[in-house]
Parts: sequence; C-alpha cells; structure tokens
Amino acid sequence: MNRIFHARIVFGQYFMLAIVTFLAVYFLWDKRPLLAVFWMLWLVFLIERLIHTTYTVTAGGTLQISHGRFSRLRERPLSDIVSVGQVSSMRVAGYAVVHYVLVRYKDGRHDALMPAGEEEFIRVLRDRLKSGRQFSE
Repeated sequence: MNRIFHARIVFGQYFMLAIVTFLAVYFLWDKRPLLAVFWMLWLVFLIERLIHTTYTVTAGGTLQISHGRFSRLRERPLSDIVSVGQVSSMRVAGYAVVHYVLVRYKDGRHDALMPAGEEEFIRVLRDRLKSGRQFSE
C-alpha cells in the first residue's frame, strides 16, 4: 500500500506568498496590467506548488517526490537511500528555525523534504526497506 505524506508549510513560505500577493495587488492598483498578470501567475504557481507537494512511499519500493502539477515527478528506489534523519538548519535562542528530513542517496545526491509528520515519514521509510541494512542517523 502506498503512503502519501503532504508537505508542511513553514513561515518563510507564508511570507513569500504575502509578498507576491502584495505585489500583484499593488501593480493592479497602480494600473500596470502586465506586471500585475505576471505576479498573479507567479502567485498561482506558488499556491499550487504548496498545496500539491507530496512525498509518496510506494509498495514497489520507491520514493516519489511531487512538487505539484507544474513540476516533474521525481522517483528514487528505496534501495538507493544511504541515510535519513531529521536536520535543523539554524538555531536561534535554542529553537530550530527550520527543520526537515534529509535523505541521502548512494550517488552523493540528497533531498531535503518537509513532510507534515516527520517521525512517521522516517519510520515508514525505514520499514519499507526490503533489505536488513540499517540507516545511519
């Protein structure tokens, strides 16, 4: 059975939406239709990407990363995963500003994913591995 995890939306993404919305309304108010249309289209793209970003762990042993309808689906076999763990980017006064799940692959590439339930996502990834090899933290 496939497990689908939706992406978590963080403060910086809300902030970006507010800025793009402000610019779209400003240029519409200022009677500059080409700039207003550009920022409105960019706003639609951002909202669609935020709403439809999913991470799917399939029964066939793959991790599918989808960033919405306007982006290409990325698919990686679970057997290529070298390590998976929770990472925080920066700490301010003891609190993590942004935390995410870092998935590293055999070829040296990595994905920084932000699923809504990070612990559950990591548990499902580890459970779905067919081989008995352990992840490093």
